[in-house]
This record gives sequence, C-alpha cells and structure tokens, in this order.
Amino acid sequence: MESSKILLPSTHLKLGLMKYLVKAMNQEETAFTYLREKFPRLSEAKLKEGIFIGPKIRDLIKDEHYDRLLQGEEKAVWDGFKFVVKGFLGNRRAQNCEELVNNLLQSYQKLGSSISLKIHLLYCIWIFSQRIVVQ
Repeated sequence: MESSKILLPSTHLKLGLMKYLVKAMNQEETAFTYLREKFPRLSEAKLKEGIFIGPKIRDLIKDEHYDRLLQGEEKAVWDGFKFVVKGFLGNRRAQNCEELVNNLLQSYQKLGSSISLKIHLLYCIWIFSQRIVVQ
C-alpha cells in the first residue's frame, strides 16, 4: 500500500499539537496576547490550556500577522506545525515528510514541551506507514 493512501486521524493530532504549543508559549508575549484578541469569545481557561477547534487552527495557519509575532523556539514550532499539517496530515504527503515530522519533534523538545502521546503517535504512524511501503 502506498503511504500516500494511508489516512491519519489528522484533526485529533492537530488539536493535540496545537494544545502543547499554546501551553508552552510565554503568556506575557505579544503572540499570546494576540490570541486573546483574535478569539475574544474563547474563555481564558480554554486559551491557557490551548483548546482550539479546527476552524480556529485553520484561521491561525492563514494569519500572516500571527506568524510575524512569534519569535525564537515558538516560531520554529509553529512553522514545523504548519509544515506537518500541510505536508503530512493533509490529503497529500510531501516527499520530505520524514524530515517534517523529525523537525517538528525536535522543535517541540527545544521549546521544552515533553513529547506527548499525540506527538509520539504522529511519529509512530509515520514509521508504520513507511514499513508498509517497504514490504
């Protein structure tokens, strides 16, 4: 079976990856403040816990202003997150999906976020899909 034909539980993984990014963000920085302003109806508790729904994540991915507000490790994680969403969790797989997943894992570790079950699942799914292709 081709790895491009394997469907992943992308929404569940996106929600988890977004949650760990927001929880690791510095809440005093402008990027976090921007999230408050962009989603005023989102409760403070949900914002601090990084609980976002799919449409809000899609809005943030398209938002260039949010990209410019992020700095350092947060920016690296966000870029890695966007690349994985587009190149691995979407309908089409990028040729360099192994590199995308590895970069994302490394950037989460540099940010200080422990590898959650969801991130570990993402990596295991990628390895499993590669083994299916080889056999």
